[in-house]
Amino acid sequence: MATKEGRMDYTFASDPKIAERGQDVYDSKASNPVGYHQHASDDSSLDSVKEVFSVEQIDPVLARKMALVNEAIDSIGMTGFQWKMFVLNGAKSDKYSSSLSVTQLQTLPFSKNTVYQASTSQEYRWLLKSVYSVAIYSAGAGGNYILDATCFLEFLPTNRAWLVTFMSIWWAVGYTITGLFAWGFMSNYSCDPDATTATCTHADNMGWRYLHFTCGAVVLTMALARLLLIRMVQTPRWLLSQNRDEEVFAVLDGIARKYKRTHSLTLDQLRTQGTILHTEKSVWSSLRIKMHFKGLFQTRKLGWSTTVIIANWFIIGMVSPLYSVFLPFYLKSRGADTGDSSNYTTWRNYAVNQVAGLFGPAIAAVLVETNFVGRRRTLAIGALITMVLQFGYTQIKTPAQNVGVSAAITAASNIYYGTIYAYTPEILPSAHRATGYGLCVVVNRVGGILGVLVGSYANVKTTAPLFVCAALFGLLVILSLLLPFESKGKRSQ
Repeated sequence: MATKEGRMDYTFASDPKIAERGQDVYDSKASNPVGYHQHASDDSSLDSVKEVFSVEQIDPVLARKMALVNEAIDSIGMTGFQWKMFVLNGAKSDKYSSSLSVTQLQTLPFSKNTVYQASTSQEYRWLLKSVYSVAIYSAGAGGNYILDATCFLEFLPTNRAWLVTFMSIWWAVGYTITGLFAWGFMSNYSCDPDATTATCTHADNMGWRYLHFTCGAVVLTMALARLLLIRMVQTPRWLLSQNRDEEVFAVLDGIARKYKRTHSLTLDQLRTQGTILHTEKSVWSSLRIKMHFKGLFQTRKLGWSTTVIIANWFIIGMVSPLYSVFLPFYLKSRGADTGDSSNYTTWRNYAVNQVAGLFGPAIAAVLVETNFVGRRRTLAIGALITMVLQFGYTQIKTPAQNVGVSAAITAASNIYYGTIYAYTPEILPSAHRATGYGLCVVVNRVGGILGVLVGSYANVKTTAPLFVCAALFGLLVILSLLLPFESKGKRSQ
């Protein structure tokens, strides 16, 4: 994925073949393809919308072509095509978050109980099989959300870019569905966390299996829907970075024709700008592969931006398992302090937390478009509120405080998650966007591994990991404000 930078997006199978170069999209015999556009002279001025950053000094041809394509996308505006993408790409994120949540919930018993209970060679064999199954499950569950946000962004007009932030609500929907299933299954069909192999039989501990069966059925249904109901097209900005001008025009003009919108882009306008650097070489050439990474640091400001956003992803990777993965343990230990640590109460509180998480992306979508706030300050606000609440969580005394404060933490942290999910592709160059986003996620996973190690060696029944989480969120406040680009109201490149 990262080397070829090939990106695809989706629409329903009933849509026209807007990605094809057929006669129905443009007249290949004419010197100037006929598009569904208003006449515009070659020297027609572009509008005054600014770019997030300029690529003029990196590749002047790409900068000029990107300006033309961005203007065409803004002229076409928001159509049913983008709304279908919002639902479809969001549903993919929902599927991924459901899978991730189930994997995390399955891992908890192994990480905190099973290792210490495996006292015979047979038990160790079963333990290893379980660990391997979780590893394979995790590897197969993830990765799509990189392309979901990237592809959706590359079709959006500038004034609707906030929808990428709001699309992260589908993540919260996935976690909420899993949380509600976990409440039903884990509280009624699970052994006590302190049970041993002698007191916990297979029949007594079917809860996590039922959870897997149910969520697996949901994921399978959605996967089949993807295969049967959608078709794929390449995004115009990526096609442009590959110097595939004809396909760029075909995609945009096809959308305009279907939804009866107008634009001023012509194929000749794109062709006369020149050739994008290095596109004459194979996508597998060492130069092209190297440029996908070098392109993320080609100017001092862009290099600083890439470095800081990677640092943000690393820190949030550490925080996530320390809080989210071990949340049931925190809830149980706090419940014990406040009088109720039963399985039912623990998983009920977990479900309530996930429902509260739905508010985070919605709040973030409003804040990122608010004057004097924007993307960077929304990141800082989400991290700051989460830090304050996590320090406060260490002081809870009642069951109501246990549920209320932990739910508020989930909602506040989702303000940060939803914003960084959308902000990251906005500040990366289109030609290298998937590579940069993929690099952020890899570093995020490394941080997650370190977070799990910290949680494993720390006593999660104490408040120590929460203090660590709060301190890391404080660091995220600083890192968010150090980001050099504010993308509110600006076009991504």
